Amino acid sequence: MAKIKGCTAAQLALAWVLRKQPKVVPIPGTKRVKYIEENAAATQIHLSADDIAHLDAMAPVGMTAGARYHEAAMRMLDA
Repeated sequence: MAKIKGCTAAQLALAWVLRKQPKVVPIPGTKRVKYIEENAAATQIHLSADDIAHLDAMAPVGMTAGARYHEAAMRMLDA
């Protein structure tokens, strides 16, 4: 879909999350000015209701629920 929209995958993801406001607010991080500019350009990407529905179906709510790290890594963090 990003290729069709003429944007990067990151821009598409940001555009999608921006459409979820006010329930979700993206906080993209970056180390380079060019990526800040790329992130800001995501506000100009038009996503239709069908686009949103397609993206929602690809990543349904709860799909990414769970621990941030594997259990063994979590034990190391608690040490």
